[in-house]
Amino acid sequence: MAETLFVTGRLAAPALEAVAATLGIEHRIAVMNIDVAALMTTRWIARRLKVPSGIGEIVIPGLCEGEVETLEQATGLPVRKGPADLRALPQWYGREALPVKLGPRDVRVFAEINDVQSLSREQVIARAESYRAQGADVIDLGLSIGRSWLEEGPNTIRALRERGFELSIDTLDPEHIQMADAAGVSYVLSLTPRTFALAARLRATPVLIAEQPEDLDALDRMAAEMRRLGRPFLLDPILAPINSGFAHSLARYAEVRRRQPEAEILMGIGNLTELTEADTTGMTALLIGFCQELRIRNVLTTEVIGWAHGVVRETVLAAQIMHVAALQGTPPKHIDSGLLTAKDESMRAPSEQELRQMQAQVRDRNWRLFTDAEWLYAFNGERFLRERNMYALFRELQVDDASHAFYLGKELMKATIARGLRKAYRQEGPLDWGLLSFPEPRPEDVQ
Repeated sequence: MAETLFVTGRLAAPALEAVAATLGIEHRIAVMNIDVAALMTTRWIARRLKVPSGIGEIVIPGLCEGEVETLEQATGLPVRKGPADLRALPQWYGREALPVKLGPRDVRVFAEINDVQSLSREQVIARAESYRAQGADVIDLGLSIGRSWLEEGPNTIRALRERGFELSIDTLDPEHIQMADAAGVSYVLSLTPRTFALAARLRATPVLIAEQPEDLDALDRMAAEMRRLGRPFLLDPILAPINSGFAHSLARYAEVRRRQPEAEILMGIGNLTELTEADTTGMTALLIGFCQELRIRNVLTTEVIGWAHGVVRETVLAAQIMHVAALQGTPPKHIDSGLLTAKDESMRAPSEQELRQMQAQVRDRNWRLFTDAEWLYAFNGERFLRERNMYALFRELQVDDASHAFYLGKELMKATIARGLRKAYRQEGPLDWGLLSFPEPRPEDVQ
């Protein structure tokens, strides 16, 4: 049977051997001539790795930079990047039989550009391009009350359609509904019983709402008429903000699904994400999970207030996660960690005993930094330090060189943040903020 070759550095080799022994697979470990495995790149490994016979695949640390294809071309073997932390290998292998590939989703995302009357055509197009890049399926043109868009609207809609956008108009005004429909939008948000007579003349698919959200009979009557006309439609029972009937509004969605088993339904999740001062990732995940269970295949979201920035991308990711979870029949756990931003699943910090074992292998004077839930650690070939306060630890480092002091101060601040939030810290690696993560600046980036 072909073996798996795990590639690592000197410091992590003992821990990797201990973890790999629990996996129940035939394996070998290649220890490269480097202390910190995460500093390797695929190109660097390709120039130095000697693959023994009998190897079927190669697994390298997840933090290694570079494309695995570089190493595959050099070795002729399949190469995979493992988890960022070797302690996650058992979990990583536990899911190997059912690999998670995000992609298809059941929920279509409408991304609203709020108050389009106040924006230039170029600004509207730029916002639409941004939302499309984040995965939005439909660009919703939100009109504010009391301001006309009848003159500029057709030209802007035409420009967007020429760029391949699918569009909806968000207004209750009959004139603007008809203007947008004539200009070629695909959806109209929304028709009420007062404006429902327009439905027979519209080319666009209307979203139907009641004058009073509790009046589900009105939705039933409009839905029945649309079926008689042989026309598509969406129903929106209206999601209410917290303290304005939120719980009852969720019940309305369930009741509409009971009454209309096959109807297409839309939920405007912005009433929660925009009007609740809390991080949006959790709210979005919960609402999309609710939609997945009730087969609500359309959601409308927007990014007006600061804490809702990025919610379009969050909604797309949540829809992908919930789709996979539904197919597997499992909770949406261990599928993708992109919606975990402030907190990590686990700190996965080495114990002090493991760190002292690492130090025993070190011969140089370069500082290695680690943290757990209580302590900040630093060690080199001569000293092992442990402090709770980053300033106290920095003083003990006795660093005179300004650039080295800057580097260690940066890393200690990052480690302190990680400890406070119980996040995994890796020296010279960025903290994991889920889909909010960004590359850590490096000196070589300066021109």
